Amino acid sequence: MDLRKLKTLIDLVAESGIAELEITEGEGKVRIVKFSQTAAAVPLQPAVAAVPVAAAAAPAAAPAAAAPAVPEGHVVKSPMVGTFYRSPNPGASAFVELGQAVKEGEPLCIIEAMKLLNEIEADKSGVIKEILVENGEPVEYGQPLFVIG
Repeated sequence: MDLRKLKTLIDLVAESGIAELEITEGEGKVRIVKFSQTAAAVPLQPAVAAVPVAAAAAPAAAPAAAAPAVPEGHVVKSPMVGTFYRSPNPGASAFVELGQAVKEGEPLCIIEAMKLLNEIEADKSGVIKEILVENGEPVEYGQPLFVIG
């Protein structure tokens, strides 16, 4: 990949709302990541974990905290990075509510990615047991959004 293409891709990422872009061309692979204010805090965490006492306590606490967070039922995960919206537009009622029955293929939410609105549909019929993301929050690829029971 030539330098002009790289510069264009870097400018696109800088000007857009995306945080990360990965391109594979032939045998070459380029990954561009835009860092934010919150990403700057991440490097500080390994320095804290370097203390042997804190490092030993953290792994013991993590499984205990993770055990209650495992939802029962079918988990609908985000297929992309973007912004989560529960309704089709501001002021409209949400696609689904807690306890509502849904059928496979029925819209659950919208994820906005690069100014495109993507409807996320139920991939299983059932009842909405949990809504795991708040309206307007950013979501990551693979992040759990709903639990259908």
